[in-house]
Amino acid sequence: MLRMISLGAALLMPLAAQGQDAAGEGWPRSLTDPLGEVVIEAPPQNIASTAPSLTGILLAIGAPVKSTSTALIGPLTDDKGYFLQWAAEADAQGVEPLYPNLTFDIETVILADPDLVIASATGGDAILPFVPALQAQGLKVLVLDYSSGSWEDLARQLGRATGHEAGAEKVIRDFADQAQAVAQKLTVPAGTVSVVSYNFSGTYAVSKPTSPQAKLLAELGFTVSGLPEALAGAAERSSDFDFVSHENLAAAIAGEGVFLLNGTEESVAAFMADPVLANLPAVKAGQVWPLGPTSFRVDYYSGLDILNTVSPYFIK
Repeated sequence: MLRMISLGAALLMPLAAQGQDAAGEGWPRSLTDPLGEVVIEAPPQNIASTAPSLTGILLAIGAPVKSTSTALIGPLTDDKGYFLQWAAEADAQGVEPLYPNLTFDIETVILADPDLVIASATGGDAILPFVPALQAQGLKVLVLDYSSGSWEDLARQLGRATGHEAGAEKVIRDFADQAQAVAQKLTVPAGTVSVVSYNFSGTYAVSKPTSPQAKLLAELGFTVSGLPEALAGAAERSSDFDFVSHENLAAAIAGEGVFLLNGTEESVAAFMADPVLANLPAVKAGQVWPLGPTSFRVDYYSGLDILNTVSPYFIK
C-alpha cells in the first residue's frame, strides 16, 4: 500500500505528527483529512462506518462502531454483506447494517444519528463526493484513504480520532507478537515467492514487494518478487498489484513459489491445472499455496487469518 504521496499520505503525515503523544492530548482534537480540518469535540459514542474496509480496524481497536455499510453479498462476505474476517466480531458487538451493496444512502446515515462518520476517500466504498451533503446535515465526518500506509497506520489514526489509542497500540503489539511467534516456527523454502491474484473478477495480477500481503510474508521470512522489469510495459494498470493479461501471467510470475490472493485449496487446484501456467517452476514443484479467502485486504483480523492459513504449510 505504500505509494507516491496521495490523499492518504497527506492525511497520514499530520495525524502521525500530532498523535505521537495522543494519549495525554485531551479534547477537543483537531485532525486534518483530504477535505480540511476536522474538530472532534469529545470521544465519539456512536460511530457509523461508510467504509467496510475500515470497519474491521474500528472493531479491533474497541471503537464504538454501531453501524456499517455493507458489501455486495458473495464469497468474501456473510449473508449481511459483512466481510468474513470481522463479521463475527461485528455480530458480537451488535453492529447494525447501514446500507447495502456499498450504495450510498444519506437517509440511512442520518437515521443512524452518529456523532462521527468514518468515510473512505478511495476504493469501492469511497463516498468523497457525498461528504459535503453529510456535513450540511451537521454530521461530523472523517475521511481516510486506506490505499496508502499500513493497517497499523490506520489503526493509530482511528485510535486518535476516537480516543482509543490504547486499543490501537494493543492490537498492533498483539499482531506483531503473533506474527513473530509464527515466523519462528516456519521452515521457509529457498528462493523467492510471488503473490498472485488469479482470476479475481476476471483479472490477473502480481503483487509488488511493497503490498501489505508481501510485507506480511516478508515478516514471516519470505522474499517476495514483483513483476519482472522486462514485463513492466505489459502492466495494464498498477496499484499494490500489477495487472496483466492471462496470456502474460506466466511471464509475470518470477517467484519459485506462489501465494494466491484470496486463495483456497480450490483456487490452488485451478491455478495448478491452468495450461498457460503449466511450465511455471512453482507449478512443477507443487509450490503453490493459498493466502486464505480474506486476504484481499490486510487488517488485524484478515492478517490473523493469513497467519493461520499459511503456517500449516511450512511448520515441520
